Amino acid sequence: MIRVAGRSRFLPVLAVCLAVAQPATADGTRARDLGVPFAGVPGTLNAITDVAGVEVGQVTLIEGSGKLVVGRGPVRTGVTVVLPRGKASTTGVFAGWFTLNASGEMTGTTWLEERGLIEGPIAITNTHSVGVVRDAAVEWMVRKGWSADWHAPVVAETYDGGLNDINGFHVTRTHALEAMDGAVSGPVNEGAVGGGTGMVCNGFKGGIGTASRRFDVGERRYTLGVLVQCNYNWDGDDLRLGGRRVGHLLPVGRHCFSDPDIPRHNDWYPYCEDAPEPSGTGATRDGSIIVIIATDAPLLPHQLARVAKRPSLALGRLGAISSAGSGDIFVAFSTANRDGIDESDFSDVTVYPNNALTTVFTATVQATEEAIVNSMAAAETLVGASGFRVEALPEEAVRALFRSGDD
Repeated sequence: MIRVAGRSRFLPVLAVCLAVAQPATADGTRARDLGVPFAGVPGTLNAITDVAGVEVGQVTLIEGSGKLVVGRGPVRTGVTVVLPRGKASTTGVFAGWFTLNASGEMTGTTWLEERGLIEGPIAITNTHSVGVVRDAAVEWMVRKGWSADWHAPVVAETYDGGLNDINGFHVTRTHALEAMDGAVSGPVNEGAVGGGTGMVCNGFKGGIGTASRRFDVGERRYTLGVLVQCNYNWDGDDLRLGGRRVGHLLPVGRHCFSDPDIPRHNDWYPYCEDAPEPSGTGATRDGSIIVIIATDAPLLPHQLARVAKRPSLALGRLGAISSAGSGDIFVAFSTANRDGIDESDFSDVTVYPNNALTTVFTATVQATEEAIVNSMAAAETLVGASGFRVEALPEEAVRALFRSGDD
C-alpha cells in the first residue's frame, strides 16, 4: 500500500492501492478558477475547515483495472470523516438534520433528533460500507475516551457501484480508523478522493467538495462551512451553473464502457463506441448527495434543523429536482457553546437570534452550491469497474461559457 501526499491523480491502470490521509495542501482546480460566479464572502480556505476546530480525514482506495470480479476489484472507493471539534476533543456539538429524499442512509439520526447532539465523527463512504465505518467510529470513540456508555455515530453513504466493486467490501475498519486518526485542519482535498472516489455528479465525475462563507450579525462575525459527497443527477439533466442553464451546452452524462471486450456489469450506459445514450432497460442512476454543514455561530438544535433544510435550495439552483431514487440527506452542527453542553447539569448557552437566521440560511445555500461545483471541478476523468468511464467536467468549455455569455 502506497501513501501519497497531495491530491491523488488517477492513472488509467493502477495496480496499487492508494490510501490517502488528509494532505497538507490542496492544489486542484476549483469552480472559481473556471470563471463560475458565486455570491457571498468565503473564508480563507473556502472550506469547511474555515470553521475553527473542524478537522477532515480521508482515505482513498484505487486499485486494479479491467473486468469486475467481486471481491477483487477494480476498487474505486474510500471514506471521508469530519471531526466537529477535532481529534483532541470528547465534547459533542449541537446538531440538526434533514432529509430531502430518503433513498439513502445516515446512521445515528434518530438519536440526533431526539437529543439534539452529535458526539464523535461524522463519516461518509459507499452504500455497502456504512456498517464497517459505523463500527469503526464506535471503536474510535471508545478508544478516545468518550464518556457515554454507548455510541450512535453519524455515518452516511452514496452509491459508487458504477465505478467500484461495491459488493467486494473493500473499505475496512483499518481504513476508517486511519481517516479518523489522520484528520487535520487546513486545506481539504476535493474531487475523486475519500468517500467521493467513485461518485458521479450532475453528468460528470464528482465526489468530495467544500466551500465556506463569512457573515455578520451586528458586530459579530461568524463562519459557516460545507462539505459534500456529490453523487446525484448522473445524467446531468437540467444542469445550471452560475445561475445559467448549461446542460444543453456541455457534454453531460456521456458515461460509457471503454472496452467492448469486457462484459458490462450493468446496462445503464453503452459501450463508448456506441451512441452516448442509456441502453438496455433505460434505467440510469438517480444518485445521492450528503451535505455536512458546520458553523461557529451559536445555534441550538432546533435552529440547526432549520439550517439543515437549506441545501435543498442550492440543489435547485443547480437544476436538481431531488428525483425519486436520490438520497439527499443533510446534517448541520455548531461548534459554539463548547462549555455549555453538560447533559448531567444545568447549562448556560448563548442563543443565536431567530430573527437573524436568514444570514445563516443564505450562507448555507451559497456554500453548498459552490461546494457541489467544486467537487465537479476538482474531479478528473476516471475509469473503473469493467472499463466504465466517467468524464471530468470540461474545464475549457466551462471557461468559454462564462467568457462568452452564451445561453
